[in-house]
Amino acid sequence: MSTVGVKQLKNRLTQYLRHTKQGEEVIVTERGTPIALIQPIKNADKAASLEARLARAAARGAVALPTQKPLKRVRFVRVSGKPISRVIVEQRR
Repeated sequence: MSTVGVKQLKNRLTQYLRHTKQGEEVIVTERGTPIALIQPIKNADKAASLEARLARAAARGAVALPTQKPLKRVRFVRVSGKPISRVIVEQRR
């Protein structure tokens, strides 16, 4: 599954059609809003991927897609001492 803007699709149409021939779906966006789905002809009845189904729902206005990319890596921080839940219980007494 890939997402591509209209301008990039225009510039690299052959590449995206090759991906489609291999069974991949391509979501076409205009200013970040999904407007079309390119999929193999054998899958014309249904969208196989979650992204494609979400794009369809967004096009109908049923959901709003996120505007930012998800975080790649989240760094966890270790804190020493008592658990915060225990501190809160003690302060309530």
